[in-house]
Amino acid sequence: MKIQTFLIVTVLLAGGAAAHADEASRIARVTLYPGSAAVERVAHVAAGATRLEIGGLPANFDVQTIRVEADNGIRIGELSVQDVSGTEAAGGREAEIVAKIRALDDQIGMLDVERKSSELVTGYLQGLGTQEAGPKAAPLDAKGLAAVLEAIHRGGNDSFARIQRVDVQKREIERQKQALQQELERVRSGAQDTRRRLSIGLAADRAGDVHVSYLVNGPGWRPTYRAALDSTGAKVELERQAVIAQSSGEDWSKVSLRLSTGQPRQSPQGSEVRPWRLSILMPSRPMPLAMAAAPAPAKAMLAERANRVEEPLFDVREVQSAFATEFEVPGQVSLPADGRKLTVSLGRQTLPVKLSVQVVPRQDTTAYLVAETSQPEGVWLAGNIQLLRDGSHVGATYWNPQTGEHLQLPFGRDDLVRVSVAHVRENSAESGLITQRSERQIADTYTVENRHRQAINLLLLEPSPQSTNEQIKVEAKFQPKPSRENWDDKPGVVAWEQSIAAGAKQNFSVDYRIVWPKDSAINGLP
Repeated sequence: MKIQTFLIVTVLLAGGAAAHADEASRIARVTLYPGSAAVERVAHVAAGATRLEIGGLPANFDVQTIRVEADNGIRIGELSVQDVSGTEAAGGREAEIVAKIRALDDQIGMLDVERKSSELVTGYLQGLGTQEAGPKAAPLDAKGLAAVLEAIHRGGNDSFARIQRVDVQKREIERQKQALQQELERVRSGAQDTRRRLSIGLAADRAGDVHVSYLVNGPGWRPTYRAALDSTGAKVELERQAVIAQSSGEDWSKVSLRLSTGQPRQSPQGSEVRPWRLSILMPSRPMPLAMAAAPAPAKAMLAERANRVEEPLFDVREVQSAFATEFEVPGQVSLPADGRKLTVSLGRQTLPVKLSVQVVPRQDTTAYLVAETSQPEGVWLAGNIQLLRDGSHVGATYWNPQTGEHLQLPFGRDDLVRVSVAHVRENSAESGLITQRSERQIADTYTVENRHRQAINLLLLEPSPQSTNEQIKVEAKFQPKPSRENWDDKPGVVAWEQSIAAGAKQNFSVDYRIVWPKDSAINGLP
């Protein structure tokens, strides 16, 4: 069980070094929000410790959000935060890195000595097989020669194996040294920035961990998706992803990452309720010339109006709910504080879909493949979605789950469905002896041909003319009868949904008669 303590934090401007050396701490967990992050550090303290200091913290974290928790047996006392120069803050970390680099150099030196020793042994063994071994050497019998050869064989194997092992270890150490040198350059390059040191008074009756969390502005994440269509199986694999980036001033190395849709930076409460008052507006009366000449009351009125702040009757603003969706990223994540973007997968699910070929001949004769399914369960945020059809990229679109009850995803052109438009009739006329009226008749035929080897589900959409004035009359005739009117809650959009066999053609006819007063100008006519 952890003891949680909330303390008043004091920010000090420090020019000198802290009285105690910084204790080692690591970032264990990060909860990432859109635009901010809650960082949790863990430091181990020994029994009898009275103070914990954590240096090198970023200068932009919110001091008021600091929270300290400790294991049983550790009591938390006073807490203070010091702003220090980047040079001083980086000094401890720089010394630590330099010490690690020197230790690696010592290991490389020891490996070089071992390699040279192995090379001496190898050279000696090679000399035994040459005449340089000496002309006065006593001749060896067969048994003695076999023993010598066996000794040379074993010694050579051991020597060459040691050389190879030394080279492998040296390459690994060189890699670690290069990484430390890069980190040292980052520390030295950021030495001009202001950093913070956190000092915590405590009483540790036993050894344990101290957890320190705080909120830092700047990091963030946004959702993105990937939808892969299997047209043969009529299913879509929907993958939820998150793009994260951070430039908080401290690197995240092998941390547990949680993503949340919460907004801790926004106001936790809604707008204040204001009375809605109604009153009668008095008609303005012309002011007599004698009164208009008096400047004092007029100036006073203008001054009062200038000083009075007119508040709106309604304050329109977004109010966050008390709940948020959170995602635990599997494994551990490393992300340096250089603003680079990292994409992590939050999970996949397979959805059965209804496939249809959608065409709008009045606007475009191109056919497009569309997959429709129910909205997936859970909370889904709006974001970009990459589209793949049978393993090939077909483009991207923007998905807002809040705009409809169904998920409709376009998966590119279908060039095996051909659409043609024939203008059967388009003419104008005038009628009536006393009240003359103008008339326009428009008739078109759409022909859809399926060149696939299997049947397709066709969705043909037609935006029919809609009158917005009672003097404009519209008569519409369709053949065959549409399957739905006001498709997708769009007024005037009719839809035909039907199956077309492989290699078959289907005609759709539309006929409109539009009548309006002769002297009126009509907007929207072709």
